[in-house]
Amino acid sequence: MIASNVNLFPMMLKLAGRKCVVIGAGKVAAAKIEGLLACDASVVVIGPKAVRRVRVWAHAGKLIWRPRRFSARDLRGAFLAIAATDSPSTNESVFRSCRDHKVLCNSVDDPAHCDFFYPAVVRRGPLQIAISTSGCSPALAARLRRELGRQFGPKWSAFVEQIGKKRQEILQSAPSAQRSKHLKEVAIPDFVPQPRAPGASK
Repeated sequence: MIASNVNLFPMMLKLAGRKCVVIGAGKVAAAKIEGLLACDASVVVIGPKAVRRVRVWAHAGKLIWRPRRFSARDLRGAFLAIAATDSPSTNESVFRSCRDHKVLCNSVDDPAHCDFFYPAVVRRGPLQIAISTSGCSPALAARLRRELGRQFGPKWSAFVEQIGKKRQEILQSAPSAQRSKHLKEVAIPDFVPQPRAPGASK
């Protein structure tokens, strides 16, 4: 278990074109791989056997699959690695090799051997809401994701895209002194009830 007093730095990473190594090619690994491919990462998968999804991706040229056991040399030039085998000792070994090569590592279901965690994410187009419990309770994070998913429905996708377009228009045309005011105004969705100001009449 990760120490409760460890402060994690939240960020959204651009992985396009970056080498990301996944050790393991089973169902758990495939779920992690899918997320990396969605971000246009350059994915290399290491594992003697692979589930059908991984083989299909490899055949289509979406990733490189090396059907063998992990070697520390696989980490050369990598930005991050994910240890997703069914062997805790192998995952720990991957983590330690990552430390030696200064590569960020996530060891699935093993918080003590992780440099970063996968948050539970609500995605509505360009809007992403990430929830993390620092590895303490993935089940709680999943529950909060479901609740936020109901709160932030499909309408938010189009709304955020619309805000992005309006923001560019404001930045290009509005006087600098008025930009902040206009940007705050367009960030209020008309489909969400707004809280009443204190003392406002009903």
